[in-house]
Amino acid sequence: MEVKDIVFMNKGDGENSYVKSAGLTLKVIAKTQPMVQKAVQSLFKGTHSAPLQVVNVADLGCALGPQPLESMSIVIESIVEKCGELGCEMPEIQFHLNDLAGNDFNTLFKGLSVVQEKYKNVSWFAMGAPGSFHGRLFPRNSMHLVHSCYSVHWLSKAPKITSEEGLPLNKGKIYMSKTSPPAVKEAYLSQFEEDFSSVLRFRSPELAPDGRMVLILNGRQSADPTEKDICYLWDLLAEALSYLVSEGLIDEEKLDSFNVPYYNPSQEEVERVIDKEGSFTTEFSDTVVLEIGGKNAWSDPGLRIKGYRCFSEPVLSHQFGEEVMDKLFDKAEEILAEDYKQGKEATKNISIVVVLKKKTNQTWT
Repeated sequence: MEVKDIVFMNKGDGENSYVKSAGLTLKVIAKTQPMVQKAVQSLFKGTHSAPLQVVNVADLGCALGPQPLESMSIVIESIVEKCGELGCEMPEIQFHLNDLAGNDFNTLFKGLSVVQEKYKNVSWFAMGAPGSFHGRLFPRNSMHLVHSCYSVHWLSKAPKITSEEGLPLNKGKIYMSKTSPPAVKEAYLSQFEEDFSSVLRFRSPELAPDGRMVLILNGRQSADPTEKDICYLWDLLAEALSYLVSEGLIDEEKLDSFNVPYYNPSQEEVERVIDKEGSFTTEFSDTVVLEIGGKNAWSDPGLRIKGYRCFSEPVLSHQFGEEVMDKLFDKAEEILAEDYKQGKEATKNISIVVVLKKKTNQTWT
């Protein structure tokens, strides 16, 4: 599986698009806004220091729609506030909007008019930066702030989960679950450690001295990577896929051989990789919990499935075919509605937030 070709959010602005269904991510951005603001404002040392003339900001895995626009607004307002406090001249701000080439950059750029209208008196610019954040993206010492919300938990590839004979070890599932053998959990953790270390290693030379990186990942609180709130989405979709297998709409082999390139780390796992890789010091690390269901937007099964579909459909349709996607998500909604009645659905969304500072005197090869 070439993840760089299939991992992106649903395009356009239609009913099942990411533009229309990014509500949960916006709630995460709002919840983590104070951490981002503090990281941005820490770039300004005070009136005794040479003022920054240009602030370069990278948004890794920016996607499209309201998510990157809200992140840009937070950065702009944080700089405006800090410069007002210090009485210094506003720098120009250059946003580098990064995602894989399959991202809908056209819809993203059309949305920038919202930010242009809102900040007419601020000198800011935006450019697309297509490419994988698992490799180098920017010149040395060029970025002052690297920000990412809900992207670096996507892996560079699905972990290899087969026996020595090449047989699938995670039959009937597409992610870890309570019934998965230990080898599945080990493979996912190993792939995450490798990929997250690469994200850190490649960002370190790109950050300017004293640059900051704010990473927000979909994670977990429990030491158990198969707890319900973490695996519910993928178990739900696996159950729906199994139904399609029973109806003869997809091949069982396609299901048994498929695993999503995605991992929900714990705060401890994230911090362990940061410490081991060694390029950054951790200025802030925390777990953020959002309740799902109740009176919020995801209390309706149909809306919740749209929220799942907008980011999972591209990778699923590549494996199982676009022609079965409507049936897949209709069945998933049916299962979810029944789980709502029985109180079996996941009730929490967990985010891991880290603010990192580039260490000085780093050497790279």
